[in-house]
Amino acid sequence: MTTILLVEDDKNQRLLYEQELRLEGYEIVTAADGKEGLGKVQEQPPDMIIMDINIPKMNGIETMGMILSKYKNIPIIINTAYSSYKDNFMSWAADAYIVKSSDLTELKNKIKEILTKKAKDLKQRQPH
Repeated sequence: MTTILLVEDDKNQRLLYEQELRLEGYEIVTAADGKEGLGKVQEQPPDMIIMDINIPKMNGIETMGMILSKYKNIPIIINTAYSSYKDNFMSWAADAYIVKSSDLTELKNKIKEILTKKAKDLKQRQPH
């Protein structure tokens, strides 16, 4: 089963995303701030990370930088209420940038697209 780490400080949004993504068949691990998210990645690297930017203890951009310095193959989707961070070149390291919406269709589609691409890339790297 595909494991997704969801780093989101808003409890209600965390519950909504967790519930919606579980219905899609993913195993969801949650963290409420950047430091907790980083710790969960180090304990058990997930298949994908969905991360808010405005989170306590360590913001999403900083957390993403620390994760990618050690785990370059984990796709990260930035999921934030602020479109202004799109211009921050640090956010370009993410595989996708999605502005939060109560409709999770865009997020779900992006997750499938990135995981499909990751699976194809892994398959191509294996010796035939």
